[in-house]
Parts: sequence; C-alpha cells; structure tokens
Amino acid sequence: MTRIFEEPLYPYERSPDQDTANAIRHPVVVIGAGPVGLAAAIDLAQQDVPVVVLDENDKVSFGSRAICFAKRPLEILDRLGCGQPMVDTGVEWQVGKVFFGDRQVYEFNLLPEEGHERPAFINLQQYYFEKYLVDRVRELQAAGKPVEIRGASRVLDVTDKGDHVALQIDTPEGAYDLEAEWLIACDGAGSPTRAMLGLDFVGRVFEDNFLIADVVMEADFPTERWFWFDPPFNRGQSALLHKQPDGVWRIDLQLGWDIDKEQEKKPENVIPRLKAMLGDDVEFELEWVSIYTFQCRRMEKFRHGRVIFAGDSAHQVSPFGARGANSGLQDTDNLAWKLKLVIDGNAPECLLDSYDIERIHGADENILNSSRSTDFITPKSEMSRLLRDAVLDLSEHHAFARPLVNSGRLSVPCTYDGSPLNSADALPGGPERTRPGAPCPDAPIEGSFLLRQLGDAFTILAINRDAPADLTEDGICARLAEISASDIAGDAITERYLGTASGAVYLIRPDQHVAGRWDHYDENAMRAAIRRATGSGDQT
Repeated sequence: MTRIFEEPLYPYERSPDQDTANAIRHPVVVIGAGPVGLAAAIDLAQQDVPVVVLDENDKVSFGSRAICFAKRPLEILDRLGCGQPMVDTGVEWQVGKVFFGDRQVYEFNLLPEEGHERPAFINLQQYYFEKYLVDRVRELQAAGKPVEIRGASRVLDVTDKGDHVALQIDTPEGAYDLEAEWLIACDGAGSPTRAMLGLDFVGRVFEDNFLIADVVMEADFPTERWFWFDPPFNRGQSALLHKQPDGVWRIDLQLGWDIDKEQEKKPENVIPRLKAMLGDDVEFELEWVSIYTFQCRRMEKFRHGRVIFAGDSAHQVSPFGARGANSGLQDTDNLAWKLKLVIDGNAPECLLDSYDIERIHGADENILNSSRSTDFITPKSEMSRLLRDAVLDLSEHHAFARPLVNSGRLSVPCTYDGSPLNSADALPGGPERTRPGAPCPDAPIEGSFLLRQLGDAFTILAINRDAPADLTEDGICARLAEISASDIAGDAITERYLGTASGAVYLIRPDQHVAGRWDHYDENAMRAAIRRATGSGDQT
C-alpha cells in the first residue's frame, strides 16, 4: 500500500513558460493539487476554461487525512466524471452509533429515505481520492481539454495587479514568472498564498488535541460510525472508529490540551492506547499517526480582487462532522460556473461577489455546527459536563434527548437562503427542501435518477408542465429537463419537488441549486430569473 505514496503522479516537467522573455498569462491558475484544487481544475476544464494547477509536491498526500465523503459531494463528483470509482472503492455507510461509557445509548440513520443514487457517506482515504481526481485530469487531457498539472512548482510570490495576478514559481530548474487572469488558492489551512497577501483567519482555536491513528487490522466491527463519550479505554475523553478500504480503520482519541504532541505521536505511546481500546489479542499495524487541534475559523472574505480562496485555505472546522473536504468541494462547485460566465463575458464580474456571500454563509453554518459539536464533545466546565452527561443518559431511553447529543453534526449541503441570485418562491405548497437556494435532492425517475438529467448547465426542470426545449437570455442557454407522470417512480418527485402542487417548473443553476420555481412556465419570469441568477438582473 505504501507504493501509492511513492509514485509521482504529476512529476516535474519543464514548461515552455520557463523559456519566454515575458511572463505568460493564463486564464486561471490553481494553487494546490489536493481534492479541492483538482476539483476546481476539472470543473473548469470540462467547460473549456484553460487552467494550470501548481503544486510543490508531485504525489498524493501522505496518510488517509480526509476520509468521510458525503452524498452531496459524491453527486458533485458524478458531474465531474469521477464519482463512480470513488464509490466503487469506498466503504459505504449510513448508520452511526453513540456510546456513553461502556453502553450504547442510541443509533441513527443518515439516509432513511429511499430513492437516491448515492449513499449517505463513503469512507475513502484521501490518497485514493486524489489519485482518482488525477486520473480524471488525465482523461480530460487525452480528450483535448485545456488542463495542466505542474508538479514540483512552489509559488514564491503572489501579487494582485488589478487586471491580473503575478506569480513567481520555483522549480528544480530555477524560478520563473507566470501571470493569471484569475487565481484560485486551494493551498490548505496553512495557505502560503494567504500569508503572501497579508490575510488571516478569524475565529476560535479550541483547547484540546486529538490523536488520529490509521491502523491496518482484521476486525469484525460493522461498517458504521461509532462514537464514544467517556469510554472505559479513554476515561474522561472521547473516541471515534471508522472503517476504510483495504482493512484500514480510522481511530480518533481525545488527548486533552496540555500534551507533548511529538511524544504522543511516537509508536511506543500510541500502541498502548490502541491496545486499551481494541484489546491485547487484536493484531494491527500503524499506517499513519497525526495529532490535530480543533479550529473553527475563516477568512473575513474569500474573494480578494483576482485571488479567490477555496477549501481549507478559506475556512477551517474541526474534523468531527466531515465538513472540511466536503465543504471545499461545495466551494468549487459554487465558483467554477460563475468564473466561466465571467471569463466568457456572459456575466458581470460582480457575479463572483455571490461566491463570497453564498460560501461564507456555508462556512458560517459549518463553523456554528462544528463549534457546537466541539463544545459538546469537550465541555469546558464541570457544570457543562454534568449537563452533557445527563443528556447522554436520557438519550438511551428518550427520543427527545437524542437531537441534543452532538458527536459531530455530519455534513449536509448548504441552502443559500437570502442569496441575491434567488428569485422569489412562486410555487404555492412547494416543499421546503427545494425552495430557492436549496441543492436539488436526487429522486428516481424512469430508468435513471433526476440529478443525472440536470447536468452542469442552467436547466428548466418541468414536472407535469409544458416548457420550451431551451431558452436563451443574455447569452445564457437554459435547456429543458422534462418529467411527466409516466416518468415518476414512486412518491419521491412529489414529496421532494411538488408538495401539494400538481406540477411545477424549476430553474436549476449549473451547480444544481434551485434558482427559482413556479407553478407553471412563464417566459418573462424565467428570463428575469436567469438574469438574476447570473448577476445581470435585479439583485435587491
């Protein structure tokens, strides 16, 4: 298994840009070839936007790192053409169990309803995730799409010049200059780009540390998320257990605040902790060990002129709840189509301000949930601990207490309530879950699933209503996805899109969020909604 860490996926190659007298300008440069940076590059390349990815490494990230990928990001990956290999390799799960001391107090199901193509979650090591994304980049390159990854290319300097961004790149053969019309910084929590521009995070750093250990072992634990409060093997603290592919198991152990991190990562200190949890008779091998501190922080703005931040470079949350990489993929999902329209001249530059508005809303939602999780998992006073323990005791026998238990509210997609891109809701009796700003939930239709029909362009979704095959407004073409009564399998379409209405017409954005909905097709209303959703119409 260690071979995957050793094999260069995008080894350094000299670029023609290094042999020119003047810096070459590219439409988009992405810094960082992690999950978020690669997803951004794939999304743009699929839309024929030329993009160069720079990374100082040339391999996958070492260690499992992010492992939990939620249903909505998997649906985004389907649109990017690489969802299936992720699901094929990943471990699917949807049940979580909560333990207090040595007893189970309750369990929950993250996807109790039927009619979704993708599972609630898969567990997949980040190194596999990155490899499949690089594989997709290679497929796009073979098809002639304009995407390039430059390994062993460290960014030394970033300067926003107003109409472009100037970069200096270090390579094994020396430094060279590069220019970008737009720069997307996906260079992680320690973002050098952020530091070069003199920017920083605001938020909280929690006074606690957690040990991550990935172990290879044969075990008969079920494919579920197990979380312990005050377990007998880690008294006064918490623990988490997850299954990954290849017989790898993720174990998180709370350690407390006042520790020596380097000492705690040594095998002679890690192994006794794991034996206390797993038992002396369980044989295992350590694959990867790390220690992290809870942080719930973000930049005040994600867009700074021609430099746009996404993923961990823009925001950080505690890992309980699987909100890091999942949120980063939703960042790029929100950004790429807007940047495409701006570059092509089909939308004003102010459309990119809605990226700030919508994804800061998403980051704040994640930070709120993550902070609440952290406060519940690591109470900071004896009174708060007593209250938490009382809630856990009650949850064993009383359903009303279970929503109060917070072992990490798991990642759900953000609804962009209040976005300037939303049109007023004009579907009386329409379901709350598909109001303007909401991500489209999947649903079965005859022979397929709904999200497969929406694709990555503006779509007019007509359910039991007539609408034209396409509509073009200000250079934006919205195409029709039509569903009639004969296409509907079961009650999912009715429950998720119609409510009490007999039919509906939706305008769906390229990122599969609802821009507007009506009880019938109205051409003038649809044209106004397209203009509004692309930043060209009334934004009040």
